[in-house]
Amino acid sequence: MPEIRSAIVIGSGFGGLALAIRLQSAGIATTIVEARDRPGGRAYVWNCDGYRFDAGPTVITDPACLEELWGLSGRRMADDIVLKPVDPFYRLIWNDGAQLDYSGWGERLEAEIARFAPGDLEGYKRFLTYSRAVYEEGYVKLGSVPFLHFTSMLKAAPALARRQAWRSVYSIVAGFVKNERLRQALSFHTLLVGGNPMKTSGIYALIHHLEKSGGVWFADGGTHALVEAMVSLFERLGGTLLLNEAVKTIRHSGTRVTGLVTRSGVHLEGDAIASNADIVSTYKMLEDSAYAAQKARRLERKRFSPSLFVVHFGLEGKFPGIAHHSILFSDRYRPLLDDIYDRGVLPNDPSIYLHHPSANDDHAAPPGRSTFYALAPVPHLGKAAVDWEQEASRYRDIVMRRVRDLLIPDIDERLEVCFHYTPQDFTDDLGAHLGSAFSLEPILTQSAWLRAHNRDDHYQNLYVVGAGTHPGAGIPGVVASAKATAGLMI
Repeated sequence: MPEIRSAIVIGSGFGGLALAIRLQSAGIATTIVEARDRPGGRAYVWNCDGYRFDAGPTVITDPACLEELWGLSGRRMADDIVLKPVDPFYRLIWNDGAQLDYSGWGERLEAEIARFAPGDLEGYKRFLTYSRAVYEEGYVKLGSVPFLHFTSMLKAAPALARRQAWRSVYSIVAGFVKNERLRQALSFHTLLVGGNPMKTSGIYALIHHLEKSGGVWFADGGTHALVEAMVSLFERLGGTLLLNEAVKTIRHSGTRVTGLVTRSGVHLEGDAIASNADIVSTYKMLEDSAYAAQKARRLERKRFSPSLFVVHFGLEGKFPGIAHHSILFSDRYRPLLDDIYDRGVLPNDPSIYLHHPSANDDHAAPPGRSTFYALAPVPHLGKAAVDWEQEASRYRDIVMRRVRDLLIPDIDERLEVCFHYTPQDFTDDLGAHLGSAFSLEPILTQSAWLRAHNRDDHYQNLYVVGAGTHPGAGIPGVVASAKATAGLMI
């Protein structure tokens, strides 16, 4: 492979930014091309009447993977952004009022489990041992390894088989604890990266140890402040960021890509192109390529993660009794997941992730007010062909009613700002195939070599980074994918 001296990165999500920082730190002149008016991809931000609304993601784990980006050039992340610990990590709430504060403090969490499910404390400790083991195998050893050849997957198979990777996260958890609600508490994390706990490989139980060892954090100033800090680092290193430049075409000749053209007519050339855009959209940018058209069709036949319906709202008043992160569980767990992942049914009893940044950040809202968002997993557009322009208002009422009934009885009287984001918006704003919020579903048959490869098999200098490639979605996942991809490019 010829040496790469210049590179173009399509998209400025966390994966694209992390890759661009690695390339620029290595002396590769890098340009990021971003379609939207702000960097960040899914980590967008809106400012409305003094309220700040982060689009997400809002849960930051494994800060060391981010600190490493600054360390590449001898800098410190703390000089650009402050991460605040979140405690508890999550407050889990059920409809009958039962609650479990889920934290990283060993003794405190064990005391909570002993209170919540007295007979399962020893089982939980055994699960923790399992989680630590799969963390070492699946995250430390394999998280930033590019699986370009099937043989590399075969080499990893024995270790994963020893950990029963073919079993689901829920099945693994159920083998350790008996209380159904504790099973939900220890398995819901896969939903944060687009995975169904009933089908996602048990390897993803590593998230529990990842959180316990590295903590759960919140960026001071919101998630987008972390994006801006990464952009600042990239630009100080000499990188270039172009905003409002949607890519129309990736140019190619033979087995190499040569450059791109944006919709506004900007032509860019580089020794390599890496895409942080949606994986299906990426291959559709390669016009007049029979290979790329076939690749896009193959990808379209894969299983994609669900979408999300998100309600952003600002309220009069402060809410010290509401945790930074809350999970409001539906009375249904497996049947609800079946509706979303398999049956394509829009549930009237959604489980909800409630984000309350005002719990840790007084600047997220005007004085005496609070910022929230309520997020409900919903089927993607290929599973449920919902007309969201017609359906959104009704579904927003369902989501807000859940929050009202469980936490804020007078939410309607306090409401000052409210807007929503639908699966159709994921498609329109982000080019997300079927409105999927997390790209390819993280199931065993779509993992490692069976996921989109970090370097394309045909175009030798076309690379992929982000949720669609190994290891998958979530900030640690896409930052690890950037490390894997950078290792191939540098």
